[in-house]
Amino acid sequence: MSDYLYYILLGSGAGAIIAALGLGLVITYQGSGVVNFAQGAMAMWVAYVYADLRRGAYPFPIPGLPARYHFDDDVGFVWALILSLLTAALLGLVVYRFVFKPLYHAPALAKIVASVGLLIIFVSLVDRRFADDTSFRVGGILPSEPVTIMDDVTVPRDGLWLALIVILLAAALWIISRYTRLGLVTRAAAENEKGAVLLGYSPSFLAGLSFVTASMVCGFVAILASPMIALSSMIFTFLFLIPALGAALVGNFRTIVPTVATGFGIGLLQSMFTKLQIDIGWWPEFGAREGIPFLIIIVVMVLRGDRLPDRGTVDNWKLPAVPAARVTPLSVGFPIVAAIAGILFLGPLWRGAIMSTVIAVALALSFVVLTGFGGQTSLAQMAFAGVAGFALSKLAVQWGIPFPLAPILAALLATVFGALVALPALRLRGTNLAIVTLAGGVAISEFIFKNPKYVGDASTGGAQVPNPSIGDWDFGLVLGTKTSRPIFGIFLVIVVSMLALMVANIRRSGTGRRMLAVRSNERAASALGINTVTVKLLVFTVSAFIAGAAGTLMAYRFGAVSEASFGVLASLTVLAFAYLGGITSVSGAVTAGMVAGSGVAFYLTSRLLDAVGAWEAFVGGILLIFTAIQNPEGISGAIRTGVAEGRAKKQAKKDAAAAAEAPTEPAPADVLV
Repeated sequence: MSDYLYYILLGSGAGAIIAALGLGLVITYQGSGVVNFAQGAMAMWVAYVYADLRRGAYPFPIPGLPARYHFDDDVGFVWALILSLLTAALLGLVVYRFVFKPLYHAPALAKIVASVGLLIIFVSLVDRRFADDTSFRVGGILPSEPVTIMDDVTVPRDGLWLALIVILLAAALWIISRYTRLGLVTRAAAENEKGAVLLGYSPSFLAGLSFVTASMVCGFVAILASPMIALSSMIFTFLFLIPALGAALVGNFRTIVPTVATGFGIGLLQSMFTKLQIDIGWWPEFGAREGIPFLIIIVVMVLRGDRLPDRGTVDNWKLPAVPAARVTPLSVGFPIVAAIAGILFLGPLWRGAIMSTVIAVALALSFVVLTGFGGQTSLAQMAFAGVAGFALSKLAVQWGIPFPLAPILAALLATVFGALVALPALRLRGTNLAIVTLAGGVAISEFIFKNPKYVGDASTGGAQVPNPSIGDWDFGLVLGTKTSRPIFGIFLVIVVSMLALMVANIRRSGTGRRMLAVRSNERAASALGINTVTVKLLVFTVSAFIAGAAGTLMAYRFGAVSEASFGVLASLTVLAFAYLGGITSVSGAVTAGMVAGSGVAFYLTSRLLDAVGAWEAFVGGILLIFTAIQNPEGISGAIRTGVAEGRAKKQAKKDAAAAAEAPTEPAPADVLV
C-alpha cells in the first residue's frame, strides 16, 4: 500500500499544474465567455521568459525585432519573477484587446479558431526564439529535499509545495468570487451581462481583467513548476492543457472547487497508473496513463449531457451560411486542370506544394460535412486519419490486401471510430462537444498510435506502406531511383476530386437538406419527422470516412505512418485552416487546402519573401486570427459575399439607368364626378 501512496504523492506536482491551468480556464470563461485553448501556450511563453531572464536575457515575441535584450548577467529570482509576471499580465491584456474583444459577438467556433491561432503563434515563437534549446531545465525554486511521509514513503517536497500553493491560490480566488463586490459582479455577468452593466461595471473591463488574472495565475504556476520538468513547446501547450480542459469541463467552466479537485485527481491518477502497469499483468502497457482519465471524462460528460452555462449574446454556436452547391463543368474542371498542369509542368518543389494542398483539401472536406452541413464539431479528425493510415499499413503489408481494397477498408475502419466518437454528440453540443472529441482523439492516439502492437516498431520497420498499384501499373510517389513522380500527384487529384463531388452531391440531396435542418434547429427538424440521431451519426461517419481517405493518401505519400503526423496540434491546425478557407462549401475546402501549411500559398510566399519561410507557422497563426475577426465566413465566404454585393450594385445601377431613360407618362386629368 505504501508503494501506491508513493506514486500518488509523486503525482502532486502534475496535478497542481493541471489544476492551475483548469483554474485559469474557469477564470477566463467566467469573465469573457471564451474557452481559451491557448491558455497553456501563454503559460509556456511566460515560463520561457523567466528561464531566459535567469540566463541574462529577455526574449522579444515580435518578428523583425532583435531576438533578445541582453543583461550583463542573471537578473536574479525576484526580478525575473516580477518581469515574467508583468509579461503575463501584458500578454493577457493584449490577447483580449486585439484578439477576443473584436470577437465579442462572433460565433463560438470563431473564438476557438482564434485561440488555435494564438496557440500556433506561441509554439512557433518558442521554436524560433529558443531553437537551440527548446527543451531544458530551470534552476530550482521551491524546496526539493526529500520528505518522509511514512516510515517507507519518501518523496521530493517541491511537488507538495506546488500543490499547496495552487490550493491557496484557488482558495483565494474562490473567496474573491464569493465575498467581494468584483467577484459577485463577475459571477453575475457570467449569468447575465446586463446585470453587470446596471451595477456600473463594463463587461469588457471584466473580460480583460479575467484574461490578465488567468494569464498571471497560470504563468506563476508554470514558473514554479519549470524546475520539475524539461521545458518544451508542447508540455504546457498540450500535455497539461488537455486534462485541464477536462477538469474545467467537469466543473462546468463555472465552479472552482470541482475544477481544481478534478485537476489534482487526474494528476494523481496518472501517476498511480504507472504503478498499476507494473503490478497488474492485464493492465494496458501503452496509453493507460494518458488515455484512461480522458475516457472517464468522456463518460462523465456524456452522462451529464449538459452544456456550458449560457452568457446571453456571448456564448453561441452560430455558423456561417451554407451556399448552394453549383456543380458546373467550369467549377469542376478548372481546379482539376490547374492542379494537373502544375504537377506536370512545374518543378519538384512546386509539385510537393500542390500535393500538400490536395491532401489538405480532403481533410477540409471532412469538416465541410461535419461542421458546415451538420453543425457538429470534432477535434479528432486527424485521429480518424491516423487510424486509416495505420490500418492501411497493416492491411497492405501484413495481410497482403491489394489496392484499392486496402485503402477503402482502412477508411471504413476510420468510419467505425467516427461512429464511436459521435456518441457524445447525441447529448453534447458546441464547445463541450469540441473538448470531449479532443479527449477522444487523445485517447485514440495514446491507446493505438503509441502501441507497437498496432503500429509496429524498429524491429518491424515501423508502419510501412507500399506504393498504390494495379497490376504492373505503379503510381507511387517514389519508384526505384525516380522521386516525386507526377503520376502520384495526378492520382491524388483524381481521388480528392471524387471526394469533392461526393460532398457537393450530399449538399444537393435530400440527405444534405436533412443535415442542414438539424444544424439549423434540432427541435424543428424532429417536429418535421427527421431522425436527428441518425443524421448526427451519418454526419460523423461520412466525415470520418473522408478524413480516413485523407489519412491513406498521407500514408501513400510518405511511404510510412508515424504518430507525429496525427497528433493534437495537427487536429487543431486542420480545423483552423478549414475555417480559414470556408467551412461550409467545397470551394472553401479548396481555399483551405491552398492556404494550409506547406501548401501552394505558403510555398509561393516563401519564394517571394525568403524570411517568411522561417516564420511560416507564425504567419499562419496571424492569418487565422485576422480571418476569424474580419471574415467569419472564411476567405471563400468573403469572396462570395463580395461578388454578390458587386452584382447587386451593378444591377441596381442598371435598374436606376433604365428608370431614368423610361418616358414619363402624363398625369391623368382630374375628373369631376
